[in-house]
Amino acid sequence: MFTGIVEELGTVARIDGSRLRIAARTVLDDAAVGDSIAVNGCCVTVVALGEGWWEADVTPETLARTTMGGLAAGDAVNLERPVRVTDRLGGHIVQGHVDGVGEVVAPAPDLHVRVPPGVARYTVEKGSVTVDGVSLTVVDALDDGFTVAVIPHTAEVTTLGRCRPGARVNVEVDVIAKYVERLLSGHLAGAAPDQSRADPAGETRSTS
Repeated sequence: MFTGIVEELGTVARIDGSRLRIAARTVLDDAAVGDSIAVNGCCVTVVALGEGWWEADVTPETLARTTMGGLAAGDAVNLERPVRVTDRLGGHIVQGHVDGVGEVVAPAPDLHVRVPPGVARYTVEKGSVTVDGVSLTVVDALDDGFTVAVIPHTAEVTTLGRCRPGARVNVEVDVIAKYVERLLSGHLAGAAPDQSRADPAGETRSTS
């Protein structure tokens, strides 16, 4: 579990098949093999580490559903270690499970991201969304995406300040929205026939 507060900008040092090596310092302070680290919002497992670097194996599922397959040596990446139970939750609850790859329409500070069909419905005005592992607040929830305000500090210490129109970004929506939809889907489907009623004249009128 993460918070979407990026701890460090790492650098892709090497890609060898599905093995990814990242140069970093801060996230290695207490890291061990088997630990999780979020890379641009994708939760991966540390499989090897050394002085100033660590490695992860990226699965075909992750490559297919995120921007990880497009990384190249020298690319900067947002890094975050899992939150401790005793830590402050400075962002929001982030799983590191990417829901879709979005496209930057307009860059920071008024970042506009277009998302795949089915993802936009989980964003609401003033709600939370994660872009490349960064916890952000939705300014406008659009039919095909959303906008967020990126402050200068966030633009400087994350990759968001480097994103230009056309760039692909990992998007994770608020997990609470997905659970609520799942829990209510059966009730809403059952309620559908009750959304209209017949009046004495025999006409059917909506109750909404």
